[in-house]
Amino acid sequence: MSYVNEVLELARRVADSQAEPVRRAAALLVAALRAGGVVQAFGSGHSEAIAMEIAGRAGGLVPSNRLSPRDLVLYGGHPPGVLTPELERDPAVAHEIYALAPVSPEDVFVLISSSGINGAVVELARLVKDRGHPLIALTSVAHSTGMTSRHPSGAKLMDLADVVLDNGAPYGDAILDLPGGGSYGAVSTITSALLAQLVVAEAVDELVALGETPPVYLSVNVTGGDEHNKALESRYQGRIRRGA
Repeated sequence: MSYVNEVLELARRVADSQAEPVRRAAALLVAALRAGGVVQAFGSGHSEAIAMEIAGRAGGLVPSNRLSPRDLVLYGGHPPGVLTPELERDPAVAHEIYALAPVSPEDVFVLISSSGINGAVVELARLVKDRGHPLIALTSVAHSTGMTSRHPSGAKLMDLADVVLDNGAPYGDAILDLPGGGSYGAVSTITSALLAQLVVAEAVDELVALGETPPVYLSVNVTGGDEHNKALESRYQGRIRRGA
């Protein structure tokens, strides 16, 4: 039960400490959606799971896309063998991912990387800001601070964002100590998913307060879910995609 207790305590600390960044991130989402934009969420490795929390899931926003290195295969014609663990360290990957995405000037980006140091995510952050998009970073400030950037500029994801959401994960991610040294019990996925859902929930609340009907997915496993979702997706034809 020690892991449960540690996770619950950390989740509460993250929710409390990040309340203001969550509000600011939600405001960026609302502004983008009201301007006709969509939410572009990117993560690689385990962080791709957090992009999935933001884009294309029940209870989430319909105007959203999940970007990842696999887009090079799905949309760019590269062979599957290109998808190696080292790919996320290559800054050049970011340019092709951005070029392959259905991006409009009104879009807001959420880039997820607990370390925040790999070449692809840092270069994508630089590219996003160069193109004038609002940028939200979801990262571990403790871990990122303890590492040297792998991007040639020396920048880290958190250095480039308009809003930084700190998932509270410690350096190395795991929170339980091993007797002979080292640690186990990773937490970044749990707290990052919490932050992603908090931002979406806050954005939906803001839209409701403005008198608007938020474009939110129903589960495809409830009656009428498919019809509801297809009707909403039709509003964003050519702006969103639902790949593998």
